[in-house]
Amino acid sequence: MKKRGRFRFPRALTPHSLRFQLLARSLLVIAVILLFIGLFQYVFMREFLFKNKAESMQGQLRSVPREVLLSTGDWEYEGPGGRKPMLYFPDMTFAVIYASGTFTNMSGWPEAGEPPRLEDAEYEEAMKLKPKDGLHYTVMRDAQGAEQLVVLQPIDSRGRILGVAQLSMSTAPLHDVAVNQLFVFSVLSLLALLLGLLAFIPVLRRTLVPLSKIVDTVERIDAGNLDERFPSRQGQQEIDRLAVSFNGMLERLEASFLAEKEAKEQMRRFVADASHELRTPLTSIHGFLEVLLRGAMHQPNQLEKALTSMYGESERINKLVHDLLLLAKLDRAPSVVWSEGDLGWLLTEMESQLRLLAGEREVELRIESVVKCRYDTDKIKQVVLNLFQNAVQHTDPKSGRIGVTLTGTEDEVELAVADNGPGIPEEHLPHVFDRFYRGESSRTRKSGGAGLGLAITKSIVDAHGGTIHARSASGAGSTFTVRLPRSGTLD
Repeated sequence: MKKRGRFRFPRALTPHSLRFQLLARSLLVIAVILLFIGLFQYVFMREFLFKNKAESMQGQLRSVPREVLLSTGDWEYEGPGGRKPMLYFPDMTFAVIYASGTFTNMSGWPEAGEPPRLEDAEYEEAMKLKPKDGLHYTVMRDAQGAEQLVVLQPIDSRGRILGVAQLSMSTAPLHDVAVNQLFVFSVLSLLALLLGLLAFIPVLRRTLVPLSKIVDTVERIDAGNLDERFPSRQGQQEIDRLAVSFNGMLERLEASFLAEKEAKEQMRRFVADASHELRTPLTSIHGFLEVLLRGAMHQPNQLEKALTSMYGESERINKLVHDLLLLAKLDRAPSVVWSEGDLGWLLTEMESQLRLLAGEREVELRIESVVKCRYDTDKIKQVVLNLFQNAVQHTDPKSGRIGVTLTGTEDEVELAVADNGPGIPEEHLPHVFDRFYRGESSRTRKSGGAGLGLAITKSIVDAHGGTIHARSASGAGSTFTVRLPRSGTLD
């Protein structure tokens, strides 16, 4: 036996969908507008019918001979078939109100009822009007509670107002016409709403296509595809602006995710490399301690050799920890103590120290006469020493040549350290400033340190608002160039 499935609305027609709410609210607004139009139409139609009928009744009153209105005799005449009324207004009542206040019913036809009587003040006001004045009519309820349309017309005799002629009729037929018009308008309005509903659904669906595309794109992005972008030209200004804003946000998010991923990867490599660098000297120290504990401590030659080696390894650990702490400090909040001076004087002061580090290598200093800029003396000294020590480590002790050049332009100072060492292969150049990075030939543990010197140098240069880059080729030496701005921002 098959289970009877329940009817389900499409997702786009559920009460909480934007399409359904736009459709419902639009139709509601249109329905309210049509309702007000219908009410106004009824009121205006009713007034129009009353006024038009009153004008017609006034014309009938004006067509009554004045002699008849002024006569107080018999209002009937002898005609074929018996006596008949001299005047006849179907479905109406006719009366004359004289200036003396006498109210005379002139409705002599059988179906005529009793004419309604207005307040004396209204008759007096009507007598003040001239016969050619505008229309004077009123709507009132008679003694039976029926609504009556009453038209008053002054009776003029040679410029003298002798009374008022009154013609009245029930407003029920006029109300029926107005109600019929309202009914027709209501039916047409309902048909218009139904046709509008059928026509509005596809139009609304097409109008909301750009928004549907954005929803689909967001769903794909939520699934993890950050490469998705919103189409920014869909023909709707608000949607296009939203798409542009979302695309900018996605680009920033993607950049942040990539930066976070890269930072995590760098941290992973950093921890691995730092652990490796620390493990090597600690392993050596541990090995020498085992040898000493096994009896070598009682042999002076082996004891001195072991202690010397452990001292060297401890120095290496100490330098590595110092460099790591310095890098962490530079990463967190680099503090630069600015001073303005001649950078050439600083290099001249360091010349003896540099030549001592170079040993038998040839050292050439080329310095302009005056090269002033803002810098931190201790940190720039460390930059020079790191670059010079790097050149010393990678040049031959006998035939090595190291050149230090300092020049200046109007906007910046350029410091270059060049050597004639084996150079750095092209594939390693982009990574020479990475932490713990060593090339196969240009930077080895035998000739280099832990691979932090150039990373520290770059951090210091960045803190000064400068740039550093390396230029080299395998077998052609290396040149490291530092550019610092002439003026810095004081902390």
